[in-house]
Amino acid sequence: MRRAAVSIASNIAEGSARNSKKEFIQYLYIAAGSASELETQLEISKEVNLTEPKILSQVTGSLEEVIRMLHGLIRFLKKKK
Repeated sequence: MRRAAVSIASNIAEGSARNSKKEFIQYLYIAAGSASELETQLEISKEVNLTEPKILSQVTGSLEEVIRMLHGLIRFLKKKK
């Protein structure tokens, strides 16, 4: 889970340092993929009772917000000329 969480931020940072908007968007998609991976891992941890429900709920809510922001940024960049 840590690896997936770090991968989200790392891909956003790497993409923002690229020379083109197209590359940045590609890295944002990779970050979104890492977020989906983390989302799956959180669901598994819920199913096997690895995490306290209150903490899981807070983390899941924050992750959903990150996913929404990523997709919003992708949409914005795609519309921007």
